[in-house]
Amino acid sequence: MTATSAGVSVVLPVDGGLEPYVLGSPGAWTRPSRPITSRVAFAAAHVIPRATAENTPGAPAAIDWDATLAYRHELWSYGLGVADAMDTAQRGMGLDWQATAELIRRSGAAAAAAGGRLACGAGTDQLDLAALPAGAAGLARIVDAYREQVEVVTAAGAQVILMASRALVRVARSAADYVDVYERVLADVDRPVILHWLGTMFDPALDGYWGSADIAAATATFRTLIEDNRSKIDGVKVSLLDAAHEVALRRALPAGVRLYTGDDFNYPELITGDAEGHSDALLGIFAAIYPAASTALQELDSGNTTRAAAILGSTQELGRHIFAAPTYYYKTGIAFLSWLNGKQPGFSMVAGLSTGRSVPHMVELFRLADRAGLLADPELAAHRMRLYLELNGLGS
Repeated sequence: MTATSAGVSVVLPVDGGLEPYVLGSPGAWTRPSRPITSRVAFAAAHVIPRATAENTPGAPAAIDWDATLAYRHELWSYGLGVADAMDTAQRGMGLDWQATAELIRRSGAAAAAAGGRLACGAGTDQLDLAALPAGAAGLARIVDAYREQVEVVTAAGAQVILMASRALVRVARSAADYVDVYERVLADVDRPVILHWLGTMFDPALDGYWGSADIAAATATFRTLIEDNRSKIDGVKVSLLDAAHEVALRRALPAGVRLYTGDDFNYPELITGDAEGHSDALLGIFAAIYPAASTALQELDSGNTTRAAAILGSTQELGRHIFAAPTYYYKTGIAFLSWLNGKQPGFSMVAGLSTGRSVPHMVELFRLADRAGLLADPELAAHRMRLYLELNGLGS
């Protein structure tokens, strides 16, 4: 325990009462001295709102660009790639397309300056779902929307992540419609992309993606698309929170196509892997645990698999808590931890999403982050936790 963290405590609510909680020390995390090579790893970063803006439900997103880009530089400094403009950045939950396009452009410029790896989501969220025509005309508009966003990502110098489309769920009438739309978009890309399969626990509006609510049938369609377009696909990000399904899919992928785990529950075992392979990573939880994640990946680079697994495993309880149901509010926990660690001036989110989790949830997040060694400055974290509790009627 460092001198600055020894004895730091905060009174927390426990079983209807209040009890002092003494914080531990930050973990002995390290920044890499050379590029990480054992895994390709992206942290899906969140956005930080401008404190003086509206940022209420339905209002255009107003971003604190300095703080938001500083967070990306922090991730790059730990040797991780940044996955931007994804669901972690509140796509579909407050981040409108105009703000998204600006985020992509600014992150692209920052990545170029820092020499950081960047991949960005391209979707169809500029479309008005209520105005979409049915049939072929609707599918054509979806293809055009994807192409528009792909162009923005490509112009920013970032790798394209083809995100799942709520519009496609609304218009498609068969698995063949999904394949047709994706193949038309893939035909135009100039470098391999990442396909993102996002489960309903992250976005209920994506029910029946790939043309079926049956995971086995949807997987068969997904695999056919990959097999038939393997030269256009760098990898696939699967966010279904089903480790067995991911391992089976990983083993069935064509040679050269990566499986980027999006499983924020089971990432330690999936990244560590087994004798038959491993998953790479494109994870929202990495935006919260990035110092530990980077240190674990450095251990993998050195061949220390057991140590790497132990580090990742030490963060798993925190990850499962942040991503607990309703999972689509996980972004609130990531922003809260960012605030506790001094990476943003206030605990706020675009669209007012900071109210997405309860006080007991945040109290447990605080404890678990401390136990995982992920409160970088215990005194600051304790001070901010006291402010949060006082604001919510707990404390003096």
